[in-house]
Amino acid sequence: MRELQLRNRQRAQAVNIKFLREVTRALLDEELKLGSYELGVALVSPAKMAETNWEFLQHKGSTDVITFDYREGYSEGAAELELAGEIFISPADARKQAKEFSTTWQGELVRYVTHGVLHLRGFDDLEPAKRKIMKREENRLMRRLSARFDLRNVAG
Repeated sequence: MRELQLRNRQRAQAVNIKFLREVTRALLDEELKLGSYELGVALVSPAKMAETNWEFLQHKGSTDVITFDYREGYSEGAAELELAGEIFISPADARKQAKEFSTTWQGELVRYVTHGVLHLRGFDDLEPAKRKIMKREENRLMRRLSARFDLRNVAG
């Protein structure tokens, strides 16, 4: 099973969902070579992200990306998949981060998808050594995706 759903549930930033889906499929199918997955990506407003952040993590305020791994008993049959989960992303936070890191918000959005997928593949960024490993893999995947796609096309 290879199921991918992307939903744009925010209005502040126009996003080309079809193109973002194409990039995400390339990440899952061609870069990571996953045989089975069930992934949902929801683009949400900062208000919804803050609500989700508080409800599930007890952290105040909006954040760029939150990942939920559904292989851990949330969904029947998900444990057999190579990847199963949902990624919440705030395009408004991507815009802020892009300014801070002198990059594009579109690239940041793809980076958040990549970051969330890596979490669902078992990567961790809580400890400095593990964060370094995760960041190295995230950067490698971003270089490969950027070489294949003009990520500015994420703009709607």
